[in-house]
Amino acid sequence: MAGEGPRLGRELSIWEAVGISVALMAPSMAANINPQGMVGSVGRAIPLTFALATAGVLLVAYTFVRLTQKFHHSGSVYGFVGATLGARPGVVAGWGLLGTYLFYSVVTATASARFLVSFLDGTGLWDSPPDWIVLPIVGLVLLGVLWLTISPIRLGTRVLLIVEASTVALILVVAIIVLVKVSGDGKFTTSPFTVSTGTDTSALFLGVVFGFLSFAGFEAAATLGEETRRPRRDIPRAILGTAIFGGVYFVFVTWVEVMGFGTDAAGLEKFGASGSLFGDLGTQYVGAWLGDLISLGAAISAFGCALACAVGASRLLFAMARDGLAPAPLARVSPTRRTPVGAAAGVVVAAGVIEVVLWLVYRSGSDTSLAVFVAAGVIGTLVLLVVYVLASVGVIRLLFVCRDVSVRMWEVVVPLAGLVVLGYTLYRNVIPLPEGKSLVAPLVAAVWLLVGLVAVLAAPRLTRRAGAALTADEGLTAAKEHA
Repeated sequence: MAGEGPRLGRELSIWEAVGISVALMAPSMAANINPQGMVGSVGRAIPLTFALATAGVLLVAYTFVRLTQKFHHSGSVYGFVGATLGARPGVVAGWGLLGTYLFYSVVTATASARFLVSFLDGTGLWDSPPDWIVLPIVGLVLLGVLWLTISPIRLGTRVLLIVEASTVALILVVAIIVLVKVSGDGKFTTSPFTVSTGTDTSALFLGVVFGFLSFAGFEAAATLGEETRRPRRDIPRAILGTAIFGGVYFVFVTWVEVMGFGTDAAGLEKFGASGSLFGDLGTQYVGAWLGDLISLGAAISAFGCALACAVGASRLLFAMARDGLAPAPLARVSPTRRTPVGAAAGVVVAAGVIEVVLWLVYRSGSDTSLAVFVAAGVIGTLVLLVVYVLASVGVIRLLFVCRDVSVRMWEVVVPLAGLVVLGYTLYRNVIPLPEGKSLVAPLVAAVWLLVGLVAVLAAPRLTRRAGAALTADEGLTAAKEHA
């Protein structure tokens, strides 16, 4: 019986669960890169756009808060969607989230290597290193990720907390210094919270799309439901707390970034061309040494995010293997470490293969590592949006169609509004359809989801067995499916 299979150790506190969500969201890395994606469409109104994005993320967070109050399962949406919509949608959701974690592992490992190369270049330790050096550094990053992933989970989550908290603290210190200096220079302004003349208000929703993607991973604590001491209390708090923190953080730091560079056309042009937003601000307002330190901090932050991706993916793959949906060796738990060593090794090997394949696809470009970073990020995000849609539909069915009397009926507007946000976000990422090599990412995302869908349709007995396993694992109750 699945319910009698290998078990993970329950040893995590709420703060260690928060570590997974915060590290996977990677607010320090996102603050240095993601706001640049908005400047072309929203101009100076970047913090306003992040405020709107925060509202959308909180709508989606409702889904995960409600589901984790009912269930705790290492497979996250695999278990949640399986329990609310049935085994087939659950397997598709699990397969989708596994793909997101794998491609995000590539994204963050590549980012870590790029930031490290930038640090070496900026400090003069290695002048103008070639772009290809990023690939072997990624290999070293993935080896480090594997070691920490198979270490006792408490060690891994503590590393995540320390790494991300330190880097976020450094960015906040720089933000406060910049805020004080621009105030002293008479440049303090709240204009970034308004739409500039000539910018269509509807353009904010194009920026909201990119802002929403900056929060990707805020729900990662859901994969630790079987390893947290009080999962039905701590996991919902970790997810909601991470979403709220991310919103406050992104709105504040992007406000400071826009003021620091300047709200006029020249300032916004420099903002869009910056290689590291807070790195450049640190150099401009404090000194070059601080800019280099932020680059190093960003590299460490990206490593922590890669670790969070591997932890989440390994727990999800472990859950699927335990339920018979993946090879049995992937469900092996170390008797001493009490971590899923088989799944962890599989995840890191898969991430390495994806990295190499994407390098081969984009090798003809002038900045191959950046192209790999962007492509893997787009693939993982498109798949993630579909996963969020399935989870939102599942919570509507569980609480409002099947009617949970403990939940007020009017709350259905929250997940419905979340579906609108998700649908629009997905639409704006694929329409108009990209051309040339830009088409590779959406095609790969579609193929990844199609493989999961074809698999569940071609193997109905296997998915029904997974549904039975869901009823045994951690008291999860699977939804009934019609033949």
